[in-house]
Parts: sequence; structure tokens; C-alpha cells
Amino acid sequence: MTLQGKVALVAGATRGAGRGIAVELGAAGATVYVTGRTTRSQQSDYARPETIEETAELVCSHGGKGIAVQVDHMVTDDVRSLVERIRAEQGRLDILVNDIWGGEKLFEWNKPVWDHNLENGLRLLRLGIDTHLITAHHALPLMIERPGGLLVEVTDGTAEYNADHYRLSPFYDLAKVAVNRMAWAHAKDLAAHGATSVSLTPGWLRSEMMLEAFGVTEDNWRDATANVPHFVISETPRFVGRAVASLAADPDRARWNGQSLSSGGLAQIYGFTDLDGSRPDAWRYVPEVQDAGKPADAAGCR
Repeated sequence: MTLQGKVALVAGATRGAGRGIAVELGAAGATVYVTGRTTRSQQSDYARPETIEETAELVCSHGGKGIAVQVDHMVTDDVRSLVERIRAEQGRLDILVNDIWGGEKLFEWNKPVWDHNLENGLRLLRLGIDTHLITAHHALPLMIERPGGLLVEVTDGTAEYNADHYRLSPFYDLAKVAVNRMAWAHAKDLAAHGATSVSLTPGWLRSEMMLEAFGVTEDNWRDATANVPHFVISETPRFVGRAVASLAADPDRARWNGQSLSSGGLAQIYGFTDLDGSRPDAWRYVPEVQDAGKPADAAGCR
């Protein structure tokens, strides 16, 4: 599998799924622009240590070319300038991954709309929906100049799962369902230009924030299963990255246009594995896990 000569933009690549996707696109040989708000000199409201420069360096160390650009994807002028830079430097955009999020500290589980903090809920929607639309608005015109482009809208939960499972917060629920629908809608517009749009969900992601919450690291993550047995179905951010790389390298990827996909489901088709050689398929088990007492909404947090 090679993406040599391809240019990708991973919007929201500071940590979690975005970082894993950027690294795997780089490992396949792509030039990857990685964006986010946190740099070595300036933090976002997350106040976390991960930076876009680190992500770009990981892309390079795995064989690609990583280019870090600080962007707030709620600021349309920032996104416009980013795309103008990609056009000037590369003259093309083959892959757009919208992994912009930022809502982990904003949602409140098991609270109806009248009890949920309204300001936080509305900001969550802006971060999880508006940013994707702003980025698509500016970036897709460059992508469709060549046939074969790929848009990946990253969300939490497949369209099938989200259709009949309440995501325990009206704001979170709306944000994640909207991204699935957004990918479907973009597919209608992109098909005429020979481009493909999909939504993609990781499974129970062992992101930096999830590992920290469970008091473990990637090296000893299985220790967390002593308290949360179902954590055994979790996956690294690189697993969903391999899903994106496989889609991007598939000459027949148009067969997926408009569909809602999962990392575990694509692994069964493309044959890739996680870093440890396993092939987790979390969404296959999430309903059973939820019935056993774990909130399903821990499954795909990015």
C-alpha cells in the first residue's frame, strides 16, 4: 500500500484519532498537513501536553512528510489561509480528514437539555459540526480539481448504532449523528466530481485522554481491564489510521461513497491489524457491553 505523491490534510491531528490517522497516512508515504490549536508555544483550552509539531514529527519518522499548521477551524479566515497554503505548496489535495472535535470537557452525561449547561452544549455543537462544514467549504474545491479525492468525516458511532441508541446527552448525540449525515450529504455532491465521502468511527479508542483517565499507559493498558473488563475490545489510534490509509489506497474506494464505516469493520475487509497484531471490532460488541453495564459512549471518544 502506497500513498506516495498524495497530499492529505488531517484537520484536528493534535492527539487521539487524528494523530493516529496522520501517522498512518505518513507511513504510507503521503505528505500530511496536520492542524490543531496546541503548539509548543501555545496551548488550547484543553491544557494538554500533545502538540501538532509532535504529530508532524511522528509523520516524518514513519516515512511521510508532516507539516504542522496551527489552525482554529472555527475561524474561517484561518482555514481559508491554510488551504491557500496547501495550494501554493503542493498544488493539490487528495485526502481530507475532518477529525475536529474539542468537546470532551463540555458534555454532561445523563442530563436532559434543561439541566445541561447551555453555553457548553452550544459550544460543543460549534466545535463538532460547524468546524467540519467550514473546513469542507474551503478545502473541497481544491480536492475536486483532480478526480479520486477522499473525504473522511470522523465521528463516534456508526449511523446504524446512533440511529437507535441515545448518546446520553442531547448535544453530544446531535453532534455525532450530524457528522454521519454530513458525510452522506457530501457524497451526493462529490460523486459528480469522482470523489468519495464517508463517515468513519473508531472503536473504544485508547487515546491519550482515555489512557490517562484509566490510570494506565499504552504499555500496560491491559491492567485497566481488572476494573473495566470490556476495555479488552479497545484499540490504538493507529488502528483507525490504518483504516483511513486503506481507504485512500483503494482504487475502488468509490464503492463506499456515502456510507458509515468503522475501523473494526474495515479491518475485516482490508486485512490490516492494530499495532499488536489484533483486529478489534468494538462496534460489533458495544450493545452487549452496554447491557453489561458500561456506558456505550465511552467506546469511541476521541
